[in-house]
Amino acid sequence: MARFYISKEVCTDDPAVQKRIERDFPEEKERATPNGARLCLQWGRYIYDDGELEEGYRFIWRRSDGSLQAARGQARIPSLRIARILMEVAEEQGWGSYAGS
Repeated sequence: MARFYISKEVCTDDPAVQKRIERDFPEEKERATPNGARLCLQWGRYIYDDGELEEGYRFIWRRSDGSLQAARGQARIPSLRIARILMEVAEEQGWGSYAGS
């Protein structure tokens, strides 16, 4: 089992992400935040029960109440277009080129 500590995060409700979706792929708008949930790209640390530490990225859904939707390491990605926009915004924010361990 691992715990994940978030260092950086960008979600589909971020104004920079919303603007790109609306401008470039307006048909994706409904899939980006279904039922108020937001798809997020996160950078952080995985800390395992044995004390091992790894850094890396993950996609995860954040519910409308702000809680995370854990799904045993999997997140449904509604489209690669949305995933690419999240990754591009992370790069523009200066953390999209980090290399995990």
